[in-house]
Amino acid sequence: MNDMRLTERKVDAKDMKIQARKVQVYYGDTHAIKDVDVDILDKTVTAFIGPSGCGKSTFLRTLNRMNDTIDICKVKGEILLDGEDIYDKRVDPVQLRAKVGMVFQKPNPFPKSIYDNVAYGPRIHGLAKNKADLDEIVERALRGAAIWNEVKDRLQAPGTGLSGGQQQRLCIARAVATSPEVLLMDEPCSALDPIATGQVEELIDELRTQFSVVIVTHSMQQAARVSQRTAFFHLGNLVEYGETGDIFTNPKDPRTEAYITGRIG
Repeated sequence: MNDMRLTERKVDAKDMKIQARKVQVYYGDTHAIKDVDVDILDKTVTAFIGPSGCGKSTFLRTLNRMNDTIDICKVKGEILLDGEDIYDKRVDPVQLRAKVGMVFQKPNPFPKSIYDNVAYGPRIHGLAKNKADLDEIVERALRGAAIWNEVKDRLQAPGTGLSGGQQQRLCIARAVATSPEVLLMDEPCSALDPIATGQVEELIDELRTQFSVVIVTHSMQQAARVSQRTAFFHLGNLVEYGETGDIFTNPKDPRTEAYITGRIG
């Protein structure tokens, strides 16, 4: 039986970017995600919250098939991106990840120049006809990640030489350079100081005008600040999902209330 109680107002089908139905994830014999149904809206920030080990990052990784890289992982159910099944055998996971970009917990720039970090995706996906095209894509992505003014005079310097917060914004630029439709962020601020965290949170708010953003966060305050919709996971179940204000001020499930008030976590 699905373990979710919705607290949402009526949503128009055309606003849905991702629809997940009866998603199960197994690591060997461990049942990590149990029967999850969720609709993720376009041009909206959706936060996944819950205690450590509750399945929120595992579920996030089903949305761009990152779990394919783990031999013992098996995903069942249906996940549709704009109505197309991303687990269809005809779908190329590499092409899918150009559409569904990902930013990880720890900034992980490639050991390349700032320019080549951002140009990497557009190059392998053939998005630029020539150097001028590529220059334009790189500048647009760096501007979109609010880091252009800080790096425009040192594009050939190594990306690994930037500060932690700058590295994370460089990784966001790298993710948006392929013009994705969805941006997944797995605890993108957990390794950052408060000032860098604030910069990334401002950036997330700007990015949602272009993409559907899904963020896993261990910080309920961050979820409340950046998201319009929140999903609470517990023990592999999606317990409750709805508008962020409702989840935090009027949760329907006692487990959600217990987590938000600090009684479980």
